[in-house]
Amino acid sequence: QVQLVESGGGLVQPGGSLRLSCAASGSIASIYAMAWYRQAPGKQHELVAEIAGDGSTNYADSVKGRFTTSRDNAKNTVYLQMNSLNVEDTAVYYCNILLKTLTVRPKNYWGQGTQVTVSS
Repeated sequence: QVQLVESGGGLVQPGGSLRLSCAASGSIASIYAMAWYRQAPGKQHELVAEIAGDGSTNYADSVKGRFTTSRDNAKNTVYLQMNSLNVEDTAVYYCNILLKTLTVRPKNYWGQGTQVTVSS
């Protein structure tokens, strides 16, 4: 069984920073792509950032230059460093990891979500 545990969300003032983490555990054989999504009230689920197995990254236009995603393969963990936060970044953030276990073919797994609130 695979578990994804997110941490790092919270309340921050506009212009502030937060760092999200998402750690995968279980009988993991290989991890492929890792990504962050978010959903704000009344808005669609959107891809924020993704990082491939080779370390290449892709970002939503709205966060380019402000957010950075990285991964630590030894720890099965993906990070999202968020700088210059603004109120439009307020949302529940979810990590998504494509991985295979010792018994299950590659599959997407989701974290439980962590609330990020940007407010003065």
